[in-house]
Amino acid sequence: MKQPKGQMNAFLGKDTVFEGKLSFTGSVRLDGDFKGEVLTEGTLVIGDSANIEADIHVSHIIISGEIRGNIIASDRIEIKSPGKVFGNIQAPTVIIEEGVIFEGNCRMQTAKEDLDRKVAVLT
Repeated sequence: MKQPKGQMNAFLGKDTVFEGKLSFTGSVRLDGDFKGEVLTEGTLVIGDSANIEADIHVSHIIISGEIRGNIIASDRIEIKSPGKVFGNIQAPTVIIEEGVIFEGNCRMQTAKEDLDRKVAVLT
C-alpha cells in the first residue's frame, strides 16, 4: 500500500490491540485492532490487517483494512481494495476502488457546508 508523503508519527503494528481515544498531528498508521475514537487534522492510514471499531474525524484517511464506524474527513477518504467500511462516510472527495466492500451512506460535502446550510430564525 502506498504511504502518504511526509513523516509517519506513530505505527500500531499487526498484533497490537488498543482501546481509547487517539488524537495526533501528522500521520499515523494502524495495522492492529483499535476500538474507540480518532480525532486529528492529519492523515490516518488503515493497513490491510487492521480491524477498527471507531468514529473517525480526520483530514485524510486511506483505508485498506476494516472499519466499523462513521468517518468524517475534511479533505479526502480513500478506500482501497481489500478495504471494508461499515458505516457512514463524509468528505469533499471520496475514492472507492473496485473490490471494496462499503455498507453505509456517503455524503460528499464539507462540514463547513453543513454549517452554511443551517438557518437561524430570530423572533
